[in-house]
Amino acid sequence: MAITTTTNGPVPLPKPNTALPLDADTLPIIDISSYLPNHPNNTPENRRETADALHAACRDFGFFYLNIASCVDSEQTDQLADLAHRFFGLEQQVKDALHIQNQDLARGYQRLGENITQGKIDHQEGLDFYAPVAEPDKNKPLWGENQWPSDKDLPGFKAAYKKWIDQMKDLGFVVMEAMAHGLGMNQEEWLELRKKIDDSFWVMRVIGYPPLKDERDGISCGAHKDYGCLTFLFADPTPKALQVFRHAAKTENVEEAGPGEWINADPIPGCVVCNIGEMWEIWTNGLYKSTIHQVVHRGTNFRISVPFFFEPNFDAFVEPLPAALRLDEVKALGGELYKPILYGDFLYSKVSNNFLLGKGRYD
Repeated sequence: MAITTTTNGPVPLPKPNTALPLDADTLPIIDISSYLPNHPNNTPENRRETADALHAACRDFGFFYLNIASCVDSEQTDQLADLAHRFFGLEQQVKDALHIQNQDLARGYQRLGENITQGKIDHQEGLDFYAPVAEPDKNKPLWGENQWPSDKDLPGFKAAYKKWIDQMKDLGFVVMEAMAHGLGMNQEEWLELRKKIDDSFWVMRVIGYPPLKDERDGISCGAHKDYGCLTFLFADPTPKALQVFRHAAKTENVEEAGPGEWINADPIPGCVVCNIGEMWEIWTNGLYKSTIHQVVHRGTNFRISVPFFFEPNFDAFVEPLPAALRLDEVKALGGELYKPILYGDFLYSKVSNNFLLGKGRYD
C-alpha cells in the first residue's frame, strides 16, 4: 500500500491500477435547480429535499455530481474544451509568455512537469487564474495579475472563460446556501457564513493531460485533498481518469477506515463533479470530509480538465460552525475541536509547494 500524508495524518492508499468503475447510482447526482431564482423547481419542499441530499452526500462521500443542465448548456462546455485544446496547441514560446515566473509564481502557465503534488511531479500542463486583487504586486505571494492569452493568439478564450468564472461564482453561492440549510443553519447564521465567502478568493485552472506513457507507474495528478471550500470540475468526456478514494469499511473516522480502493468518477453530460475542501471539514468539525482523489490518464487522447475552486475570502477566519456543533452527528464523532485558521495563510502554505519553480522566492 502506498502512503500519502494529508493534513490529518497518513492515509493508506491502494495503487492506481486498482480503480473500479463508479456507477452513477453510487456517487450521488444532485439537481441544484430548486435553489435557482425563478426556476419552477424552486419550492420549499424541493429546496428541503436538495439540502438534505447535499448534507448526506457531503457526510458520506465528499464527492457528488451536480446537475447544472438548467443553467449551462453543452455548447458552452464544448467551447471551453475546444479553446483549452487550442491553447495547449499553441507554440511553446506563446505559452511561455504567460508563465507563472512573470507574475507571483501562481497566476499563469506551467509547463509539463512543473506541477508537483505531495512532492512528486505531475504529468500535466496548466494555466491558472485567481480572483483579481486590489493593488496587485507580483512580488507578493498570490497577489499578482492574471495572464490571459491574447485575442490575437486565441480569439474568444478570455471572454468564454470569464463568463464561466461568473457562472461558477454564482453556482458557489447557490450551493453554499443549500449546504447551510442542510446543516440546519437559520437565516442569521447563513448570512454570517456568507460574509466569509462574499469576496471569494476563487481559483480556476485550465489543465491539459497528455496520456501517461508508462503502463506500470506514473501519475497525472497525485493523490490529494482540495484545501478550500467547493470544487466544480468540468472535464471532457475522457473516462477512467479522475479517481476517488473510497474506504472499504464505513467508520465514524475516515482516517481509521483501513484499506480501500480507487474508483473512477467519469464525466456525466449536464453535470459537474463537485467535491468539498478542507474548509468544510473545519466548519463541520470533521462531519464533512475532503475526499482524497487523483488523476491517472492512460488513454490515447489529450485530456482537458477545468476545475473551479470556490473559496472563502482571503482574510476569512474559519472555525467550526455553531450550527454544526449542535448536530447529534457531530457530537457522536467526539474528539477535539478543529483549530481555526486564516484562509489566506492556509492557502499560501499549500500553493507555495505546488510548483518546482516556487522554492525560495518568498523565503
